[in-house]
Amino acid sequence: MRQTNTKRESRTKWRKLATLPDKAINTSDIPRLDEDFFREAQVRLPKPKQLVSIRIDSDVLDWFKRQGKGYQTKMNAVLRAYVHAQRR
Repeated sequence: MRQTNTKRESRTKWRKLATLPDKAINTSDIPRLDEDFFREAQVRLPKPKQLVSIRIDSDVLDWFKRQGKGYQTKMNAVLRAYVHAQRR
């Protein structure tokens, strides 16, 4: 799994984007959402997570904790990627 540094500053020029008028934004690659779309749309809530107790090597846990807030979510993402790869 590729590691992403989430602490790195974004290179996107957010202030410049915020000042652009709507007409200056190219939306040609975004499909139009008409009334039929919203009539047929369904709300899909994420499956609730299950609370478990698991033993993990201390060095592995320390590494994830050093990644900062959301380390358990990152651990879940790694496990999900593994499951996905095994199903192929």
